[in-house]
Amino acid sequence: MICLAIASSIMALLMASLVIFVRLRAAKKPTSVKKIVLPPIFMSTGALMFILPMFRVSPIQIVEAVIVGCLFSILLIKTSTFEIKDNEIYLKRSKAFIYILVGLLIIRIVMKTILSSTIDFGELSGMFWLLAFAMIVPWRAAMYLKYKKVHHELLQSRSEM
Repeated sequence: MICLAIASSIMALLMASLVIFVRLRAAKKPTSVKKIVLPPIFMSTGALMFILPMFRVSPIQIVEAVIVGCLFSILLIKTSTFEIKDNEIYLKRSKAFIYILVGLLIIRIVMKTILSSTIDFGELSGMFWLLAFAMIVPWRAAMYLKYKKVHHELLQSRSEM
């Protein structure tokens, strides 16, 4: 079991590195509704894990994971803003975002280490998937609303020209 916990922590580090890399590259290109909405849709396929009994979690574990995920999403929402450059909408770079992402990763690894002694690996995996999904959905929903607001401003500025 300790091997699985270590392997999943290493995987989390790799995924966080990938997210940071993608986020840095995304700031160099205009964004779109598709780029905002697709990640949670792609991630939703992970819910198929709950078909297997080992990944199923109790209702209280669901509530706990969703609450923590929603709390974590607040930090991401605060650091995700858009700006208009060259008549296009860009995700504004935030130095705090990377630190927040690394901080959340550290918290996640510490939580996983502590909880792995009392919760089965499968259940813990299910809980952390729920936590991540409950973090990404509100974050991306807020990004979508912010994007639509900036898009409306862009359309207004174009019509005034």
